[in-house]
Amino acid sequence: MKRVRIIGGGLAGSEAAWQLAQRGIPVVLHEMKPKTFSPAHKTPALGELVCSNSLRSDALTNGVGLLKAELRRLGSLVIAAADATRVPAGGALAVDREAFSAWITQRIEAHPRIEVIREEVVEIPEERPTLIATGPLTSPALSEAIRARTGQDACYFYDAIAPIVEGETIDFSVAFWASRYGKGGDDYVNCPMDRETYVAFVEAVRAGEKVPPHTFEEEKFFHGCMPIEVMAERGLETLAHGPMKPVGLIDPRTGKRPYAVVQLRQDDVAATLFNIVGFQTKLKWGEQKRIFRMIPGLERAEFCRFGSLHRNTFINAPRLLDPWLQLRSDPGIFFAGQITGVEG
Repeated sequence: MKRVRIIGGGLAGSEAAWQLAQRGIPVVLHEMKPKTFSPAHKTPALGELVCSNSLRSDALTNGVGLLKAELRRLGSLVIAAADATRVPAGGALAVDREAFSAWITQRIEAHPRIEVIREEVVEIPEERPTLIATGPLTSPALSEAIRARTGQDACYFYDAIAPIVEGETIDFSVAFWASRYGKGGDDYVNCPMDRETYVAFVEAVRAGEKVPPHTFEEEKFFHGCMPIEVMAERGLETLAHGPMKPVGLIDPRTGKRPYAVVQLRQDDVAATLFNIVGFQTKLKWGEQKRIFRMIPGLERAEFCRFGSLHRNTFINAPRLLDPWLQLRSDPGIFFAGQITGVEG
């Protein structure tokens, strides 16, 4: 049987390889790690989560929850991995990111119909069918090959990553466990702020030193993952109505709703690491440490990962791809995942 060549071992590439192999179709899966890493990837594992460890809501009362239910019935590898490595996150499906990618890697590498080749692909293979699922952090060489084949420059936006702190450095005499409106159990760590503390924090975020953009590029941000300093510039109360909204939360020390709240979500099964929810940032690392330690309960926080900014690229899929996600100009070359412009 004719094999399928897949470039990219992220979520889309791993899922595609698994689904094809489960249907008896041989697959060659190319992954450039560990020989080559993107600016945001850190481990050699397949299916590595770069940004959030949350896959959003798991409830059947909304669209993303229904999609997960459908994927479970279809035998999705990614959702099976998420279910096997989930961590408490209220009504959301969040995972231990390292266990999640290890789970996917083990099953892909053990599948008898999947051959994994660990090398960077710098040209589009002549073999058909080929599926390109290299994500928004596609290597420069392959990006140039795609541009040459399609005749179009890639689109782009800037994406940001939130910091992760060590759980044992959180002050639980100030922070408290709860989920908004009690949904899903007390799964989030909450750091409450009064108005005075909140205003001082927002002013510090605004004044903090940021990583400067390239002079030749316009800064474009994905609105679903916007840096907190960009939100803070939009108005004093923007953060209090965004990632720091206090609705549905009562501070057990005061019996009242705080003026603002910073939430942290468990990032690993052992509950040793917590990511600061919605705190994507382009602040310089030293500034992150200084400013985020202004948050009540995080005065002595130790950071195992600081937030960062990276450039995400994608193709103009509506113009370049047909309804089956293959190049109109070269049928047999398929694209999948975030490189097609889907996000979140």
